[in-house]
Amino acid sequence: MNTLLIIMTIQGCLGAFDTLYHHEFTERLPWKPQAAQELWIHGVRNFFYAVIFFSLGWLSWGGWLSCLFAAMLLGEIGLTLWDFVIEDRTRKLPASERITHTILAINYGIILALLAPEMMRWSALPTGFHVVFHDIWSWVMSIFALGVLAWALFDYSRSKRFKVVESPPVLHLEVPRQRILITGGTGLIGRRLGQALINDGHDITILTRDKAKAAQFSGRVTLIDRLEDLRTVDIIVNLAGESLSDGFWTRAKKQAMYDSRLKLTQALADWIAVAKEKPRHLINASAVGYYGHSEILEFDESSSGGKPDLASDLCRQWENCAGQVASYGVKVSYLRLGLVMALEGGALAQMLFPSEFGIGGPMGHGRQWMSWIHIYDACGLIAHIINARIDGPVNATAPQPLRHKDFIRLLGRTMHRPAILPLPGFALKMGLGEMAETILLRGQKVVPKRALETGYLFRYPTLDLAFSQIFHGLI
Repeated sequence: MNTLLIIMTIQGCLGAFDTLYHHEFTERLPWKPQAAQELWIHGVRNFFYAVIFFSLGWLSWGGWLSCLFAAMLLGEIGLTLWDFVIEDRTRKLPASERITHTILAINYGIILALLAPEMMRWSALPTGFHVVFHDIWSWVMSIFALGVLAWALFDYSRSKRFKVVESPPVLHLEVPRQRILITGGTGLIGRRLGQALINDGHDITILTRDKAKAAQFSGRVTLIDRLEDLRTVDIIVNLAGESLSDGFWTRAKKQAMYDSRLKLTQALADWIAVAKEKPRHLINASAVGYYGHSEILEFDESSSGGKPDLASDLCRQWENCAGQVASYGVKVSYLRLGLVMALEGGALAQMLFPSEFGIGGPMGHGRQWMSWIHIYDACGLIAHIINARIDGPVNATAPQPLRHKDFIRLLGRTMHRPAILPLPGFALKMGLGEMAETILLRGQKVVPKRALETGYLFRYPTLDLAFSQIFHGLI
């Protein structure tokens, strides 16, 4: 019996890792409307596991009750298979999650093999529940039982909060049926923008290294994995680039950050140079990091910038690379993006895990500025740039930036959670190095002067309005 309880302990630890690391932290399932059914399955399955853990620690199911216990074990298998089907339909699992699931399945098979003789013994007992005690292992099983029961209730309740499914913003370009290339089309903005333009009746081409991931688009779309396959287009929206806020900035990471932007943008410039029919407009992503950092200055598109850092250098090189196509008669716009607010990715998504568990709080001193934009406005501003034929820099930020401590306070209030546990700057620097210094602990106050001057009306000019839309019906 001790061998069985050891294997169950391993199963419990693997399950906790899978739940916390994959479901909560990396995949953020509780914040994806399409994951509602998967969360419901997790809730029911965890309830089964709670009964299994507690029973193995303290009870023998005598007589015909042993058959009921066996049915529950088989029910867990059925739920797991159903879960696999739902996962494959709704998301692409990372390799680490698939490996973890495989180990869990193998381990569960071992548990069933070890349980078989034990359940034969149970069936010979008088019908009823018989109390047993396995020393320390009974208490270990109790801990796991309480943990998975709590998570069963947690997942079940969160599966019910999805009252609305996030949809792409409604965009209307003045010129109908335009041919538009989007690079980075499977990214945070690219997914929403691409689907919105498809819905508006345009011919969309997505340049992607992962065509399977791009299959999420519904409607008429062309997928290519190399520029040589690109036909004539009217507009190029270049959103591709390695994430700056994802992980430690090693030498290889920094190189990838530069290469993913500069090499692709140069390839686009080379393609435009030889194209017989050139696009009329290139909208090239950049970021508010272009301005460097400052706690006191306010930046608009005419500002020279604050203190330089790696992010500002990267943005300037990126914009310079894109700007060369202007010599071919192509209009060039630089979309200097702030922090994009959306549940499925970006800065806000990274804050959801600690905030939901009440351990959110300001990073560092909290005085750093956060210039942000709702994802609908990010897409809407791209459409506005196309319609208004705007060239040059355009700050893609909401009109009201705010300090990080105020941002966190409003997030906590919206989520009905405390947001009072500060994360010291030195701890962030020790854990994440230069990335924390540049991205998390510094900021800039950026205002969308050109967007407002050219008549763009922000749907979500304030953070409370943005959060009302993002979290409406979800909490």
